[in-house]
Amino acid sequence: MLRIVRLVTVASALAMTTGALAQSPDFSVLEPSQNAANAAPGARTLPARIVPVPQDIGPAAQALVAAPYRRPAWNANPGSAEEWRALVKKLADASLPVLAKARETLGVTMEPTVIGGVKGFVFTPRIIPDAHRNQLIINVHGGGYVYGPGEAGTAEAMLMAAYGGYKVIEFDYRMPPDAPYPAAMDDAMAVWKAALTMQDPSRMAIVGTSTGGGMTLAMILRAKQEGLALPAAIAPGTPWSDLTETGDSYKTNEWLDNVLVSYSGYLSHAAALYANGHDMKDPQLSPIYGDFHGFPPAILTTGTRDLFLSNTVRTHRKLREAGVEAYLQVFEGFSHAQYLFDPTAPETKEAFEEITAFFDRHLAK
Repeated sequence: MLRIVRLVTVASALAMTTGALAQSPDFSVLEPSQNAANAAPGARTLPARIVPVPQDIGPAAQALVAAPYRRPAWNANPGSAEEWRALVKKLADASLPVLAKARETLGVTMEPTVIGGVKGFVFTPRIIPDAHRNQLIINVHGGGYVYGPGEAGTAEAMLMAAYGGYKVIEFDYRMPPDAPYPAAMDDAMAVWKAALTMQDPSRMAIVGTSTGGGMTLAMILRAKQEGLALPAAIAPGTPWSDLTETGDSYKTNEWLDNVLVSYSGYLSHAAALYANGHDMKDPQLSPIYGDFHGFPPAILTTGTRDLFLSNTVRTHRKLREAGVEAYLQVFEGFSHAQYLFDPTAPETKEAFEEITAFFDRHLAK
């Protein structure tokens, strides 16, 4: 889900969009038919429509928004554990050269490590500002609990190091089909306990996008239960905070989000594979159903076309209702986690600079 993708050209994408727009029904025809279809209270009936690429975002962002669906990532439904492993490896292998080139461009080094018995990577930027020298960021990679093993899951950690100027540790938690819940969370907590021996929690933050965002929230819930110290701040980007298909944007952005596309695609299969028969409303699986009182300050990131827009908004509102300082940044036109996809896009830089500014207000020097 969080693999950096090859961009399509803006010119060809916009040309296709312009041609499709000419086929849109006339408003004079739609108005009476839509009035009739929505005359009674209840669910909304929408016409078939073409949604153009936004013109008020930069060329790199337009390319991301205009890109085709990512097949077979979004609609994968392997019939066996072996087929899952083969697909995950194929997608992971394809991402490695792109990530290597991005690290070189951004001036970030990556070194393997083991933390709390879990394999991972340490990312170091070319320059660490004095204010960040005693700070540590823990990154939880995304991928729907199935994608992004090993180095393939390191895009966000690389970007956080590059644009934030932090030392970042990303860890390779176990995933299904071989290791369903609670293996990933057990690994995450082992990493957090080890991190607490490396740095004062007041100088640490946890960052994660998508599945990594959901796991970040679940880590705080579990740390509270286990009486562990909490980080000074968290950044759960577009978190998969609810594994059930609950939330308005699961439908309003279905087929519009060109990354996740639909819950009925691989998401539903990955959720079932990870949950392994457990109640998906268990807060350790869907942290939106947990108690957010006492959470550290949080910054959340999403986009207007994100299938998880509602997951993010619901999480933000629940944090605010619990009295937690929570900041929400929303990018125009972006589908799920697209602020990670192009390492040199202005929106990518902006997203991580916002997170860094938030951390600067909350992490001890």
